[in-house]
Amino acid sequence: MSVAAAGCDGGSGDGPRHFVADVRAAAAAVEDELGAPQEFFEITATEQLTNVFVAVEGASAAVPYVYRDGVLEDPGPTLDGAAGMTFGSDAIEFDEDSVLLQIADELPDITVDAFSVEGGPAGSVRYVATARSQQGGALDVVVGPRGAILSVDPL
Repeated sequence: MSVAAAGCDGGSGDGPRHFVADVRAAAAAVEDELGAPQEFFEITATEQLTNVFVAVEGASAAVPYVYRDGVLEDPGPTLDGAAGMTFGSDAIEFDEDSVLLQIADELPDITVDAFSVEGGPAGSVRYVATARSQQGGALDVVVGPRGAILSVDPL
């Protein structure tokens, strides 16, 4: 089973771009709702929804949002004690058409369940595809903005 067919097609029906495209849309929806650019800890998209964690209070807390079917839901309660690196939406520079293609080519028997953008040093980002094998093992596949596989880590 290929990544494009198993892990990324459905919902909006536009192939490998399916849920990775929701990352930018979710970030934009949060910024539109709040009226200004935001700093994010993480944005994770799945076929069902996209979770957005907005850094608040000097990045010592996070406000979670859910973006589902093109609609931003009301925020969840503030999560105190958050820590980690943050990024702005302008740091999200992956190519929606190619970011998962090398995974499909090199790891054809896995299904991508989630695609995350995580904060890195100095406002940079890290792109992580969480995947599972047909045997049930789980992997985090770190990719570059155009899909080059940088590392594969078992979960």
